[in-house]
Amino acid sequence: MPRPRKRLHGTAGQDKEGPAGKRTKAKNPGEAPATMEKSSPRETSALKKCGNNVSSYWLMKSEPESRLEKGVDVKFSIEDLQAEPKQMTCWDGVRNYQARNFLRAMKLGQEAFFYHSNCKEPGIAGLVKIVKEAYPDHTQFEKSNPHYDPSSKKDNPKWSMVDVQFVRMMKRFIPLAELRTHHQAHKATGGPLQNMALFTLQRLSVQPLTREEFDFILSLEEKEPS
Repeated sequence: MPRPRKRLHGTAGQDKEGPAGKRTKAKNPGEAPATMEKSSPRETSALKKCGNNVSSYWLMKSEPESRLEKGVDVKFSIEDLQAEPKQMTCWDGVRNYQARNFLRAMKLGQEAFFYHSNCKEPGIAGLVKIVKEAYPDHTQFEKSNPHYDPSSKKDNPKWSMVDVQFVRMMKRFIPLAELRTHHQAHKATGGPLQNMALFTLQRLSVQPLTREEFDFILSLEEKEPS
């Protein structure tokens, strides 16, 4: 199993970037703390829609800028993933039940966008693939880890992780602001990003994508920023 350097993907708190970020600093509206498991009616409805169809594509958020949480730097960018042995790492630290369930739904070989969150310019930086399906997250049992969960038992672990491997950088960085512009336009026209989880399930650091959403975002690489 690839052991990462100091980095955590599912940190608690709220994201400073607003409606599309990783659970981190509790400054401005964004994702709810990982310990908060209640969803709004809109999120509950969206989750039900996601649950009706098992996704084959994903979006996974991580922080590219240094931030200490309980003395541990949670920074982990796509460049950090590239620097890992075999460009692989485990995606640990997720402490939201729905995000965990999405991890457990992932299948070998499926692709995900690597999303830079809680930073100056959040957005999609590259592509990764799932190289090991869900298994127990070791950090839940490590007392020195910010994501230690004393209520989780080794014979019945609460939290899971997957292993991911770098595929490639995006041909150009796709910023959150650009995605939001398309989302707003598609809500009016019925376009592929009209129900994108980045905006309807923004509390989650692991999110499903439809094939249409995935393909549309890939097509943006070849276009000038809107």
